Amino acid sequence: MKYAYLGDNETVPVIISSELTFDQEEKLVKVLKDHSKAIGYSLADLKGLSPTLCSHKITLEKDAKPKKDPQRRLNPPMMEVVQKEIVK
Repeated sequence: MKYAYLGDNETVPVIISSELTFDQEEKLVKVLKDHSKAIGYSLADLKGLSPTLCSHKITLEKDAKPKKDPQRRLNPPMMEVVQKEIVK
């Protein structure tokens, strides 16, 4: 798997197979760019869909206290991607 970008300046990332040939990759990215309105990156991008349908409320017990879980490990390739996003 690898990232391909549909927008200018490496924006609008999508994950595609790394086993595609260069020609197949170009064709796939072109089709995805042509139909980019069908891909939603946030609830605001999904036209005609109520945010209440996609969101939920977690009800806690009366005496429950919030708890912070420890940070989880990431594999090295994903860690690089996360670091790039943090720097942005």
